[in-house]
Amino acid sequence: MDALAGLLEGPRARGAFLIRACFDPPWAVRVEDRAPLTVMLPVRGDAWIMTDGGERVRLRAGDLAIARGPDPYTAADDPGTAPQAVILPGGECHYPDGTSMKGSMDLGVRTWGDRPDGTAVMLIGTYLMRGEINGRLLDALPPLLTLTSDVWECPLTPLLAQEIVRDEPGQEVVLDRLLDLLVIAALRAWFSRPEAAAPAWYRALADPVVGRVVRLLQDDPAHPWTVAALAAEAGVSRAALARRFTELVGEPPMSYLTGWRLALAADRLRDSDDTVAAIARQVGYGSAFALSSAFKRVYGVSPQDHRTRVA
Repeated sequence: MDALAGLLEGPRARGAFLIRACFDPPWAVRVEDRAPLTVMLPVRGDAWIMTDGGERVRLRAGDLAIARGPDPYTAADDPGTAPQAVILPGGECHYPDGTSMKGSMDLGVRTWGDRPDGTAVMLIGTYLMRGEINGRLLDALPPLLTLTSDVWECPLTPLLAQEIVRDEPGQEVVLDRLLDLLVIAALRAWFSRPEAAAPAWYRALADPVVGRVVRLLQDDPAHPWTVAALAAEAGVSRAALARRFTELVGEPPMSYLTGWRLALAADRLRDSDDTVAAIARQVGYGSAFALSSAFKRVYGVSPQDHRTRVA
Protein backbone atom coordinates (compact mmCIF):
# COMPACT_ATOMS: atom_id res chain seq x y z
CA MET A 1 0.00 0.00 0.00
CA ASP A 2 1.31 3.43 -0.86
CA ALA A 3 0.52 6.50 1.21
CA LEU A 4 -2.11 7.82 -1.18
CA ALA A 5 -3.84 4.44 -1.40
CA GLY A 6 -3.95 4.30 2.38
CA LEU A 7 -5.65 7.67 2.60
CA LEU A 8 -8.03 6.98 -0.27
CA GLU A 9 -9.37 3.99 1.64
CA GLY A 10 -10.92 6.60 3.90
CA PRO A 11 -14.06 7.73 1.98
CA ARG A 12 -16.92 5.73 3.51
CA ALA A 13 -20.19 7.59 3.00
CA ARG A 14 -23.08 6.56 5.24
CA GLY A 15 -26.37 7.97 4.09
CA ALA A 16 -24.63 10.82 2.29
CA PHE A 17 -26.66 13.85 1.27
CA LEU A 18 -27.00 13.58 -2.50
CA ILE A 19 -29.21 15.82 -4.57
CA ARG A 20 -29.84 17.01 -8.10
CA ALA A 21 -30.10 20.81 -7.99
CA CYS A 22 -31.94 22.50 -10.87
CA PHE A 23 -32.13 26.28 -11.34
CA ASP A 24 -33.05 29.05 -13.71
CA PRO A 25 -31.06 32.31 -13.47
CA PRO A 26 -30.75 34.31 -11.39
CA TRP A 27 -30.00 31.81 -8.63
CA ALA A 28 -27.65 31.58 -5.65
CA VAL A 29 -27.44 29.26 -2.66
CA ARG A 30 -25.42 29.91 0.49
CA VAL A 31 -24.04 26.68 2.03
CA GLU A 32 -23.37 26.74 5.78
CA ASP A 33 -23.82 23.05 6.57
CA ARG A 34 -20.30 22.60 8.05
CA ALA A 35 -19.95 19.34 6.11
CA PRO A 36 -16.37 18.03 5.84
CA LEU A 37 -16.47 17.45 2.08
CA THR A 38 -18.86 18.27 -0.76
CA VAL A 39 -18.57 17.29 -4.42
CA MET A 40 -20.25 19.41 -7.12
CA LEU A 41 -20.71 18.26 -10.71
CA PRO A 42 -22.48 20.56 -13.19
CA VAL A 43 -24.17 18.47 -15.89
CA ARG A 44 -25.93 21.39 -17.61
CA GLY A 45 -25.18 25.09 -17.59
CA ASP A 46 -22.55 27.01 -15.62
CA ALA A 47 -22.09 27.73 -11.92
CA TRP A 48 -19.82 29.94 -9.85
CA ILE A 49 -18.46 28.61 -6.55
CA MET A 50 -17.21 31.29 -4.15
CA THR A 51 -15.57 30.89 -0.75
CA ASP A 52 -15.61 33.48 2.01
CA GLY A 53 -11.85 33.69 1.60
CA GLY A 54 -12.28 35.37 -1.77
CA GLU A 55 -11.65 32.38 -4.04
CA ARG A 56 -14.07 32.00 -6.94
CA VAL A 57 -14.17 29.48 -9.77
CA ARG A 58 -16.48 29.06 -12.73
CA LEU A 59 -17.68 25.53 -13.39
CA ARG A 60 -19.01 24.34 -16.72
CA ALA A 61 -20.75 21.09 -17.58
CA GLY A 62 -18.27 18.25 -17.08
CA ASP A 63 -16.13 20.11 -14.54
CA LEU A 64 -15.87 19.09 -10.89
CA ALA A 65 -15.35 20.98 -7.66
CA ILE A 66 -14.69 19.70 -4.15
CA ALA A 67 -15.28 22.02 -1.20
CA ARG A 68 -13.56 21.13 2.06
CA GLY A 69 -15.54 22.14 5.14
CA PRO A 70 -16.45 23.38 7.56
CA ASP A 71 -16.09 26.87 6.05
CA PRO A 72 -19.15 28.18 4.15
CA TYR A 73 -19.33 28.95 0.44
CA THR A 74 -21.84 30.15 -2.14
CA ALA A 75 -22.92 28.61 -5.45
CA ALA A 76 -24.54 30.92 -7.98
CA ASP A 77 -25.19 31.66 -11.64
CA ASP A 78 -23.19 34.87 -11.27
CA PRO A 79 -20.89 36.24 -8.53
CA GLY A 80 -23.21 39.23 -8.13
CA THR A 81 -26.40 37.26 -7.46
CA ALA A 82 -27.61 37.44 -3.86
CA PRO A 83 -28.38 34.11 -2.13
CA GLN A 84 -32.01 33.03 -2.25
CA ALA A 85 -31.56 30.05 0.07
CA VAL A 86 -29.25 29.03 2.92
CA ILE A 87 -28.36 25.38 3.56
CA LEU A 88 -27.71 24.59 7.24
CA PRO A 89 -26.47 21.43 9.02
CA GLY A 90 -28.68 18.41 8.54
CA GLY A 91 -29.88 19.56 5.13
CA GLU A 92 -32.18 22.16 6.68
CA CYS A 93 -32.99 24.94 4.22
CA HIS A 94 -33.97 28.52 5.07
CA TYR A 95 -34.63 31.74 3.23
CA PRO A 96 -31.93 34.38 3.89
CA ASP A 97 -34.18 35.98 6.54
CA GLY A 98 -34.21 32.73 8.53
CA THR A 99 -37.67 31.55 7.53
CA SER A 100 -37.88 27.83 6.87
CA MET A 101 -38.42 26.88 3.23
CA LYS A 102 -40.45 23.81 4.35
CA GLY A 103 -39.88 21.83 1.18
CA SER A 104 -41.02 24.65 -1.08
CA MET A 105 -38.34 23.81 -3.68
CA ASP A 106 -38.64 20.01 -3.57
CA LEU A 107 -39.10 18.63 -7.09
CA GLY A 108 -39.22 14.86 -6.55
CA VAL A 109 -36.71 12.12 -5.76
CA ARG A 110 -33.53 13.83 -4.58
CA THR A 111 -34.31 16.80 -6.85
CA TRP A 112 -34.47 20.39 -5.63
CA GLY A 113 -34.70 23.84 -7.14
CA ASP A 114 -36.83 25.80 -9.62
CA ARG A 115 -37.87 23.11 -12.10
CA PRO A 116 -36.53 19.62 -13.02
CA ASP A 117 -35.34 20.74 -16.46
CA GLY A 118 -33.76 24.00 -15.28
CA THR A 119 -31.15 25.90 -17.25
CA ALA A 120 -28.48 24.82 -14.75
CA VAL A 121 -28.36 21.30 -13.29
CA MET A 122 -25.75 20.22 -10.77
CA LEU A 123 -25.20 16.91 -8.96
CA ILE A 124 -24.13 17.43 -5.35
CA GLY A 125 -22.80 14.84 -2.92
CA THR A 126 -22.00 15.70 0.69
CA TYR A 127 -20.29 13.69 3.41
CA LEU A 128 -22.12 14.52 6.61
CA MET A 129 -19.44 13.55 9.16
CA ARG A 130 -15.70 14.18 9.28
CA GLY A 131 -15.14 10.56 10.34
CA GLU A 132 -16.26 9.40 6.90
CA ILE A 133 -13.14 10.92 5.35
CA ASN A 134 -9.57 10.30 6.52
CA GLY A 135 -8.51 13.31 8.57
CA ARG A 136 -5.05 13.44 7.01
CA LEU A 137 -6.64 13.46 3.58
CA LEU A 138 -8.89 16.37 4.50
CA ASP A 139 -5.95 18.29 5.92
CA ALA A 140 -4.07 17.79 2.65
CA LEU A 141 -6.79 19.42 0.55
CA PRO A 142 -7.31 23.11 -0.19
CA PRO A 143 -10.64 24.76 0.75
CA LEU A 144 -11.73 24.47 -2.88
CA LEU A 145 -10.25 22.33 -5.63
CA THR A 146 -11.44 22.01 -9.20
CA LEU A 147 -10.88 19.74 -12.17
CA THR A 148 -11.96 21.00 -15.57
CA SER A 149 -13.33 18.73 -18.28
CA ASP A 150 -10.19 19.07 -20.39
CA VAL A 151 -8.11 17.30 -17.72
CA TRP A 152 -10.84 15.24 -16.06
CA GLU A 153 -13.35 12.78 -17.45
CA CYS A 154 -15.06 10.25 -15.25
CA PRO A 155 -17.46 7.51 -16.41
CA LEU A 156 -19.08 7.55 -12.96
CA THR A 157 -20.84 10.87 -13.60
CA PRO A 158 -23.54 9.44 -15.94
CA LEU A 159 -24.12 6.57 -13.49
CA LEU A 160 -24.60 9.02 -10.63
CA ALA A 161 -26.95 11.16 -12.74
CA GLN A 162 -29.10 8.12 -13.53
CA GLU A 163 -29.16 6.67 -10.02
CA ILE A 164 -29.81 9.88 -8.12
CA VAL A 165 -33.38 10.19 -9.44
CA ARG A 166 -34.35 6.53 -8.99
CA ASP A 167 -36.71 5.55 -6.20
CA GLU A 168 -35.73 1.92 -5.80
CA PRO A 169 -34.64 -0.37 -2.95
CA GLY A 170 -30.96 -0.03 -2.09
CA GLN A 171 -30.62 3.38 -3.72
CA GLU A 172 -28.93 4.95 -0.69
CA VAL A 173 -26.19 2.32 -0.57
CA VAL A 174 -25.57 2.54 -4.32
CA LEU A 175 -25.29 6.33 -4.13
CA ASP A 176 -22.93 6.16 -1.15
CA ARG A 177 -20.58 3.85 -3.02
CA LEU A 178 -20.76 5.90 -6.22
CA LEU A 179 -19.87 9.01 -4.24
CA ASP A 180 -16.90 7.23 -2.64
CA LEU A 181 -15.60 6.07 -6.02
CA LEU A 182 -16.13 9.50 -7.54
CA VAL A 183 -14.14 11.17 -4.76
CA ILE A 184 -11.32 8.65 -5.05
CA ALA A 185 -11.10 9.11 -8.83
CA ALA A 186 -11.18 12.90 -8.50
CA LEU A 187 -8.52 13.08 -5.80
CA ARG A 188 -6.24 10.71 -7.66
CA ALA A 189 -6.55 12.94 -10.72
CA TRP A 190 -6.05 16.09 -8.68
CA PHE A 191 -2.95 14.86 -6.86
CA SER A 192 -1.33 14.18 -10.23
CA ARG A 193 -1.81 17.80 -11.34
CA PRO A 194 1.16 20.21 -11.07
CA GLU A 195 -1.07 22.88 -9.53
CA ALA A 196 -2.25 20.53 -6.80
CA ALA A 197 0.41 21.66 -4.31
CA ALA A 198 0.44 18.12 -2.96
CA PRO A 199 1.30 17.75 0.73
CA ALA A 200 4.85 17.03 1.82
CA TRP A 201 4.23 13.37 2.60
CA TYR A 202 2.93 12.82 -0.95
CA ARG A 203 5.86 14.57 -2.62
CA ALA A 204 8.23 12.60 -0.40
CA LEU A 205 7.09 9.35 -2.01
CA ALA A 206 9.32 10.18 -4.98
CA ASP A 207 12.40 10.22 -2.75
CA PRO A 208 14.23 6.85 -2.86
CA VAL A 209 14.96 6.92 0.87
CA VAL A 210 12.00 8.69 2.47
CA GLY A 211 9.48 7.20 0.05
CA ARG A 212 10.55 3.69 1.04
CA VAL A 213 10.22 4.53 4.73
CA VAL A 214 6.77 6.07 4.32
CA ARG A 215 5.60 2.91 2.55
CA LEU A 216 7.04 0.72 5.30
CA LEU A 217 5.15 2.68 7.93
CA GLN A 218 1.94 2.60 5.89
CA ASP A 219 2.18 -1.13 5.14
CA ASP A 220 2.88 -2.33 8.67
CA PRO A 221 2.07 0.28 11.33
CA ALA A 222 1.86 -2.37 14.06
CA HIS A 223 5.52 -3.31 13.65
CA PRO A 224 7.73 -2.06 16.52
CA TRP A 225 9.56 0.39 14.31
CA THR A 226 12.51 2.43 15.49
CA VAL A 227 14.47 5.04 13.59
CA ALA A 228 17.41 2.64 13.57
CA ALA A 229 15.30 -0.15 12.03
CA LEU A 230 13.87 2.16 9.41
CA ALA A 231 17.32 3.51 8.58
CA ALA A 232 18.62 -0.04 8.11
CA GLU A 233 15.74 -0.82 5.73
CA ALA A 234 16.47 2.35 3.77
CA GLY A 235 20.24 1.80 3.72
CA VAL A 236 21.19 5.08 5.42
CA SER A 237 22.30 6.19 8.86
CA ARG A 238 19.83 7.10 11.61
CA ALA A 239 20.90 10.72 11.53
CA ALA A 240 20.62 10.93 7.75
CA LEU A 241 17.14 9.40 7.78
CA ALA A 242 15.87 11.59 10.60
CA ARG A 243 17.18 14.72 8.90
CA ARG A 244 15.92 13.87 5.41
CA PHE A 245 12.52 12.58 6.57
CA THR A 246 11.85 15.68 8.65
CA GLU A 247 13.01 17.93 5.84
CA LEU A 248 10.71 16.32 3.23
CA VAL A 249 7.68 15.29 5.30
CA GLY A 250 7.69 18.07 7.87
CA GLU A 251 7.87 15.85 10.95
CA PRO A 252 10.16 13.08 12.26
CA PRO A 253 9.51 9.44 11.32
CA MET A 254 8.14 8.47 14.73
CA SER A 255 5.76 11.44 14.80
CA TYR A 256 4.47 10.46 11.37
CA LEU A 257 4.00 6.88 12.55
CA THR A 258 2.09 8.02 15.63
CA GLY A 259 -0.27 10.11 13.54
CA TRP A 260 -0.87 7.24 11.13
CA ARG A 261 -1.50 4.74 13.92
CA LEU A 262 -4.00 7.02 15.62
CA ALA A 263 -5.81 7.77 12.35
CA LEU A 264 -6.16 4.03 11.75
CA ALA A 265 -7.38 3.55 15.32
CA ALA A 266 -9.99 6.29 14.87
CA ASP A 267 -11.26 4.61 11.70
CA ARG A 268 -11.46 1.19 13.36
CA LEU A 269 -13.26 2.57 16.38
CA ARG A 270 -15.87 3.87 13.96
CA ASP A 271 -16.03 0.89 11.59
CA SER A 272 -15.72 -2.12 13.90
CA ASP A 273 -16.89 -3.51 17.25
CA ASP A 274 -13.36 -4.53 18.24
CA THR A 275 -12.32 -3.69 21.76
CA VAL A 276 -9.93 -0.84 22.41
CA ALA A 277 -7.33 -3.41 23.45
CA ALA A 278 -7.70 -5.30 20.16
CA ILE A 279 -7.45 -2.10 18.12
CA ALA A 280 -4.39 -1.08 20.12
CA ARG A 281 -2.64 -4.31 19.08
CA GLN A 282 -3.72 -3.88 15.45
CA VAL A 283 -2.16 -0.43 15.14
CA GLY A 284 0.99 -0.97 17.18
CA TYR A 285 0.24 -0.10 20.81
CA GLY A 286 1.07 -2.53 23.58
CA SER A 287 -2.10 -1.98 25.58
CA ALA A 288 -5.45 -0.21 25.63
CA PHE A 289 -4.03 2.22 28.17
CA ALA A 290 -1.13 3.19 25.86
CA LEU A 291 -3.50 3.78 22.95
CA SER A 292 -5.96 5.70 25.13
CA SER A 293 -3.25 8.02 26.43
CA ALA A 294 -1.93 8.81 22.95
CA PHE A 295 -5.41 9.10 21.46
CA LYS A 296 -6.64 11.53 24.09
CA ARG A 297 -3.50 13.64 23.74
CA VAL A 298 -4.10 14.09 20.00
CA TYR A 299 -7.90 13.93 19.65
CA GLY A 300 -8.87 15.39 23.01
CA VAL A 301 -11.19 12.50 23.91
CA SER A 302 -10.75 8.88 24.90
CA PRO A 303 -11.15 6.14 22.27
CA GLN A 304 -14.45 5.08 23.83
CA ASP A 305 -15.78 8.63 23.84
CA HIS A 306 -14.72 8.98 20.19
CA ARG A 307 -16.58 5.78 19.31
CA THR A 308 -19.72 6.95 21.09
CA ARG A 309 -19.60 10.36 19.45
CA VAL A 310 -19.19 9.14 15.87
CA ALA A 311 -21.88 6.47 16.40
